[in-house]
Amino acid sequence: MLAVNYTNLRENMKTYMDKVTDDYETMIVTRKDNRNVVMISEESYNNLMENAYVMGNKANYDWLLESKKQLENGNFEQHKLIEVSGDE
Repeated sequence: MLAVNYTNLRENMKTYMDKVTDDYETMIVTRKDNRNVVMISEESYNNLMENAYVMGNKANYDWLLESKKQLENGNFEQHKLIEVSGDE
């Protein structure tokens, strides 16, 4: 996790934004009076929201844990994917 003050961020915005998106860094932008802001990539944000949704719904969470348990116990089947052409 990186921390940068607002002035430094403003002067080097592209560099820091590239670091956040390309290196999956989370950045804390420090501001006066401890009114800090966190910067993350859109991809990280979407992942965070998806995880919050799955973990926030007991039925989804239980299903996910059961699926993980089955996989770890070798209780799964492998299937070939069916390829669909773009014409359909």
